[in-house]
Amino acid sequence: MSTPADHRRALLLLVVCGLCWSTGGLLIKLVDWHPLAIWSARSAIAGAMLYLVCRPSLRRITRAEWAAAAALAATTGLFILSNKLTTAANAILIQYSAPIWIALLGAWFLNERATRLDWITIGLVLGGITLFFFEQLTFDHVAGNLVALAAGVAFAFSAMTLRKVALVGDSDPLRPMFLGNLLGAVIGAPFMLMHAGPDSTGWLALLGLGVVQQAAAYLCYAWAIRHATALEAMLIPVIEPVLSPVWVALAFGERPGPWALVGGVIVVGAVVARGALGSRRARV
Repeated sequence: MSTPADHRRALLLLVVCGLCWSTGGLLIKLVDWHPLAIWSARSAIAGAMLYLVCRPSLRRITRAEWAAAAALAATTGLFILSNKLTTAANAILIQYSAPIWIALLGAWFLNERATRLDWITIGLVLGGITLFFFEQLTFDHVAGNLVALAAGVAFAFSAMTLRKVALVGDSDPLRPMFLGNLLGAVIGAPFMLMHAGPDSTGWLALLGLGVVQQAAAYLCYAWAIRHATALEAMLIPVIEPVLSPVWVALAFGERPGPWALVGGVIVVGAVVARGALGSRRARV
């Protein structure tokens, strides 16, 4: 049974998770390699780190764990593919339709109903992300946009299935996370062999992607998902798409425009308010 202190700690860890995820845009820019090769290498490094930390048994894996692993692998793979087929702005915005799917399906899948506060937060977050990437959005690239939508659905099911695993007895969400990265490493491996590898800077960036952007984030997420709802586990880390271009801007001088700044303030403000109000409700 989660206590209010557990819930507050879970929300804080979800913020840390979002911070770790947000380093992806900067680190990927430093890797000159095929996107699916990057996916495979990043997944392999993250999987190795998770194995060293949790030493998961591969016996008696449940259907729920396989479902969570498949959803996690699909999320990362489809997102990278959507970035190849459409603009990065479209890929990010459409993928972050995921909270809507959780709000609609959470009651059926997890018996976790979205509150009015949740719907208001979802609206503000999507509006803020739209403003943040407004100048880069396009109605072209239909195939890529559909892949991004599939990534959003997979992202939603990843959060819901991991939450379901966490609610079952002593099940550890880290095991399906390890399996999901193992699947990504294996599926993307042919692309590593088909293309020349990156330089030393690229390999260092890949190490950062695997250790910080993935493994460290998953460790935070695995603990948090036990004490936060699936929708909270989606809404709180949504600071990722806003912070990711910030790190790129600081490193490469790509300054965001005024609409992006307004959108970023809305997203961060909505997430902070949702976390504060959610914690207050948990104490009541």
